[in-house]
Amino acid sequence: MTPDQMSRAYFESIQMPMRELPHWHFCDNQKDADECAQLVLQGIKRATSPSKWWHEATGEPIAQPGDLNIVTDWAGNALCIIETVHVDVTPFNEISADYAYLEGEGDKSLTYWKEVHWAYYHRELAQTDYTPTPQMPIVCETFKVVFKA
Repeated sequence: MTPDQMSRAYFESIQMPMRELPHWHFCDNQKDADECAQLVLQGIKRATSPSKWWHEATGEPIAQPGDLNIVTDWAGNALCIIETVHVDVTPFNEISADYAYLEGEGDKSLTYWKEVHWAYYHRELAQTDYTPTPQMPIVCETFKVVFKA
């Protein structure tokens, strides 16, 4: 299913006028993007955490409660629609074990979360004027699935 087809099906199902929804995949590589998408579909992954600095560098708006986004796999196939439930900005070194668990990746531990995200933020910010620090602001977004393909 394409993102456009998913938008159309979703809005028809709730009897609302069709509008195009933003669509994206998790992560910066196929393996992780596809694994995270499957975790979302299984109800395990319920959060995502880009750095606030990435938002500032790219001009991409920070998610707000009520936002709808289509999650795709790496190839761009639409898999589900998520609704942002809560957004908080937290320093990297203050991320909680409870939040790491909501991300649903790996063993769901804070140790795992910090390890993989620290490496990710270095890649995410590599082409910007920012360098990751333990105090860097992280956009902690929790979401729920509202529609599946």
